[in-house]
Amino acid sequence: MDDQRTAKTRTAVVTGAGSGIGRAVALELLRAGWRVALAGRRTQTLEETAALAPGAEALAVRTDVSDPDDVAHLFSAVGDRFGRLDLLFNNAGTFGPGGVPVEELAYDAWRHVVDTNLNGAFLCAQAAFRQMKEQDPGGGRIINNGSISAHTPRPHSIAYTATKHALTGLTKSLSLDGRPYRIACGQIDIGNAATDMTARMQSGIPQANGELAAEPVMDVADVARTVRHMAELPLEANVQFATVLATNMPFIGRG
Repeated sequence: MDDQRTAKTRTAVVTGAGSGIGRAVALELLRAGWRVALAGRRTQTLEETAALAPGAEALAVRTDVSDPDDVAHLFSAVGDRFGRLDLLFNNAGTFGPGGVPVEELAYDAWRHVVDTNLNGAFLCAQAAFRQMKEQDPGGGRIINNGSISAHTPRPHSIAYTATKHALTGLTKSLSLDGRPYRIACGQIDIGNAATDMTARMQSGIPQANGELAAEPVMDVADVARTVRHMAELPLEANVQFATVLATNMPFIGRG
């Protein structure tokens, strides 16, 4: 994605593209002329995302990011269809069972969150890195979807919080290892974007002091525009970490 490339020749992979932040980012890129591979567990929701940007060049690929074979198929399909990869938005994730104290969290539930949020992000980043390193012209950008929880946990969120902290290490390592190959890596940490996943924020969510409180949310389109800005920088520039949050949510001073 160097200065000579236009949006119409840029290709992105967006994971978790069937809903929420992934859908919003995919649509922002599609409407800006990007070619976008939509990855997610359900083909129907991916096709619904594509239908919201008629005339745009979208490719829906059913993908479980925790499955190495699925990830290999996704990036092979992108190579076959588009011939190159300029951006991976590593977005797929799950919160896991909410409100479960650490001493009661089942190992299977912990493992599911780790497999999706961390292992899935690694598998997709590894596949993207390989493709970006070998293509001509070489290079590209990886943007990981961290979270406010990459900084500060919510109560009873140990699996989600641990994986989001780990994503920060993944981002830093990819950024360092990508330098010789013009592969930039950054992270966007998002707080309270209005999606189905955050609907409960407005009705009341546990706070660190044990109380329930409603929290403000922001338009998910503001997140999508931020990701697009990060994506469209020349590879000589990188937003290493960006924090985008509802202005009045309890993050600064949480607890």
